[in-house]
Amino acid sequence: MVVLTGVSGFIGSCMLTYLNQHGFERDVVVVDDFYKLYKEKNFDGKAVREFMHRDIFLEWFEQTSQAIDFVIHLGARTDTTSQETEIFEELNLNYSKRIWNVCATRGIPLIYASSAATYGNGDQGFTDDETLLHMLKPLNPYAVSKHQFDLWVKQQDLTPPFWAGFKFFNVYGPNEYHKGRMASVIFHTFNQIRNTGKMKLFRSHKSGIEDGHQKRDFIYVRDVIAVLYEAMQYHQSMPSGIYNLGTGNARTFLDLAVQTFRSLGKGTDIEFVDTPLDIRDSYQYFTVADMEKLKRTGLKMPFTSLEDGIRDYVSNYLIYEKYY
Repeated sequence: MVVLTGVSGFIGSCMLTYLNQHGFERDVVVVDDFYKLYKEKNFDGKAVREFMHRDIFLEWFEQTSQAIDFVIHLGARTDTTSQETEIFEELNLNYSKRIWNVCATRGIPLIYASSAATYGNGDQGFTDDETLLHMLKPLNPYAVSKHQFDLWVKQQDLTPPFWAGFKFFNVYGPNEYHKGRMASVIFHTFNQIRNTGKMKLFRSHKSGIEDGHQKRDFIYVRDVIAVLYEAMQYHQSMPSGIYNLGTGNARTFLDLAVQTFRSLGKGTDIEFVDTPLDIRDSYQYFTVADMEKLKRTGLKMPFTSLEDGIRDYVSNYLIYEKYY
């Protein structure tokens, strides 16, 4: 039996679909805050063994005698603009510690979601060398909570038989309709083009970087879940550790916007606006995953190009408001 947390969310709901497609149907216990009804379409019609609210899951997990073969922990508070440090500490740090401790005590393999936001402004580079973890300086409470858990994990003597923390870079794709401001730039680009015929991108406030030339490592969600599934299937031959999960290729927001216009069959019309003050100081101008560590594991990583990913996302999902 597999436990999957965060199933109402963007990546978690896609992960459930992928598990269903690979034969995991009535043997998946899914966890989330199911009072948030606006997320229901993310998991509607998918096969699960049991839905369990996150408020009762930990007690069940610590006491159940049922055989659990694997835990995929993707649940988290992910709002990078929020300053509510207590909520991040409760949901992203302490909740994750309790899951870790049960997995370590009972010998259950564990995958959990970290974040590329832990790299802060990138001054220390984007290498997943764990000896350099203490040098990272995340820029917002969300990133701090993810970084604190990574640091705590590395201090533990009692560990699951296999564990992997994946630092997700800029993930985009279906099932992010509920995310509002936190949805991918591709999602916002599509909606702005559909509603106004043009797209607004953030102006650069950093010397030497042109407007629209801020760069990110954009990775399609279907590639993310494929890697997580591979890690679950072949964990016995994979070293435990913290791994980057991006494409290893940084692309500009201008590239992204232009391809979205093309996928809609429209001419490019872009306007640059000031980056909002509440995120300007914590805004990352460049991210790119160093993927060498994950490559050495031998996992299959046939990453989708930005052009192909946007084309698939726009043409097969966004236009029809379809879910994966």
